[in-house]
Amino acid sequence: MSTTRLSVAARTDAGRVRDNNEDSFTVADLNTGERIDDPSAMDGILVKDRGVLLVVSDGMGGHAAGEVASALVVDSLRGTLGEMDDHSESAHQRLEEAVKRVNANVYEAARSSAREGMGATLTAVVVHQREAYIAEVGDSRAYVLRRGRLRQMTKDQSFVQMLIDSGAITTDQAKNFFQKNWIVQAMGLEANVHVALGRLQLRTGDRLLICSDGLYSLVEEHELAELLAGDDLTQACHQMIDLANERGGTDNVTAIVALIESQDLPFAGHDESVTQTFEVLKEYAGEKIVDPSRSDSRAASTLPPSDSQDSKPQSQIQTVRPPAPDNGKSSFFIIILGILALIVVALLGYWFFSS
Repeated sequence: MSTTRLSVAARTDAGRVRDNNEDSFTVADLNTGERIDDPSAMDGILVKDRGVLLVVSDGMGGHAAGEVASALVVDSLRGTLGEMDDHSESAHQRLEEAVKRVNANVYEAARSSAREGMGATLTAVVVHQREAYIAEVGDSRAYVLRRGRLRQMTKDQSFVQMLIDSGAITTDQAKNFFQKNWIVQAMGLEANVHVALGRLQLRTGDRLLICSDGLYSLVEEHELAELLAGDDLTQACHQMIDLANERGGTDNVTAIVALIESQDLPFAGHDESVTQTFEVLKEYAGEKIVDPSRSDSRAASTLPPSDSQDSKPQSQIQTVRPPAPDNGKSSFFIIILGILALIVVALLGYWFFSS
């Protein structure tokens, strides 16, 4: 019998600017399929055969459609994973298939004229046996804190991340970059979705953080690491969100924090890095960038990060190029890339001459 338990706290907040909250989250025991509404009130969640789900979704779309999309994403993922046959596929294959089914559900719901263009990000962690499986669509993030070092396990599927990867801008410039909310893909905007997947070998004492961009865009990684290392997870969760609000609260902000405790899992070795226990199972190489406010499309590609001493994401594997566009899209693809290149050059020139 498993002895692994998760101590979990979670919170979502509309922030200081938005009138409504388009973020959603769920913590669920996949053995029962039930959502755990107040995980912080429990004396740990026992990780049984089917695992425990932690998922955050950040919605987009007018007329409250973003709220609908994110709620549909988290509820549908919980239900879909709870219904799937444990013996038919591996844990990561089930997670990928579940995310694809959820995307189809959101896509179908978005065909309503009142909800046209709605979509949402999805970042899900399933703690299963001795491992955690991470699925990502969009730019919500999953981190792990191990031996005081914070590691980002997801790679933002965003326009600005593409520019960072290409060397066009630096990470510091990206913080104030125009249209930094453009994302590569989202749940429900297309009939098919490409799921980025990773697998982490767990260690006793690992602390997980799953959050929307409203948190990490305003709170630095070293600050997240310091708060996440605290003894009280509920307090840590509240402090993170309070700090984001103190700095403007410009977006909805959501965080789930979890502590792994187990007699079955080893402690991390002194020289063991997260990279040694983290495996990229599938990366996203995409064709489109989505402006959440307009559903614009651009070409892009992304790749997952690896950890470093200063916790800044770096490339772990070779870049995978995006699929070549079909003949009907080739001219549009080239024109858009040209326009984007001109914009980037103009902005870099402005920054250079104005500095």
